[in-house]
Amino acid sequence: MSTHINAANKGDIAQSILLPGDPLRAKFIAENFLESPKLYNEVRNMLGYTGKYKGVPVSVQGTGMGMPSMGIYSWELIKDYGVKNLIRIGTAGSFQEHIKIKDVVFAISTSTDSNYVHAFDVPGNLAPTCSYELLRKAACAAEKLDMPVHAGNVVTCDVFYETIPDWWKKWAKMGVLAVEMEAAALYMNAAYLGANALCMVTISDQFVTGERASVEERQTSFTDMMQIALEAAIA
Repeated sequence: MSTHINAANKGDIAQSILLPGDPLRAKFIAENFLESPKLYNEVRNMLGYTGKYKGVPVSVQGTGMGMPSMGIYSWELIKDYGVKNLIRIGTAGSFQEHIKIKDVVFAISTSTDSNYVHAFDVPGNLAPTCSYELLRKAACAAEKLDMPVHAGNVVTCDVFYETIPDWWKKWAKMGVLAVEMEAAALYMNAAYLGANALCMVTISDQFVTGERASVEERQTSFTDMMQIALEAAIA
């Protein structure tokens, strides 16, 4: 089988998958961390691979940017391909001074300014949360790898270039740790379709100090996060 955005056949995709936004990051992970990776999708250049990590089948696929793109890819991965464990690995901007460039954040829950939830017709406000099972595995993996992490609420926003000055400070006041653009859609889809989902992000921008990660810092810290995600995926 295949869909209009995914050329994979049934069985081509492992039950556990890593989801970077950038398809070239998916390629990097497959070529540097997976054993015998096989390309199963290149429709719209959204590369997807399946290989083995420490002998266990794992897939990795780009999802693009924003909730609509994540919503489409994660929905099909769960509903059409039977994926059970989905781990988003991406970058984010920190709202808290103690969460610094290169730090890793686990999104226990996601606030959002999006109306994505309207698709599920819930009679009130929904608080999208991660899978405790995946969160526990990721936390254990980070501890074994001696990689410190933060965990808490992040906000998934629809707009990258905000026009309101200091818009982020109200989120920060409520204890929100960071901003990214995909997790809420992933968590809602996983909840509705009965899958496990977790978002982990590396801090690339610091809203309090204005600091931004260098290209080298982004690559190094992202690689650290990939190791946590891969260990969690096979645990």
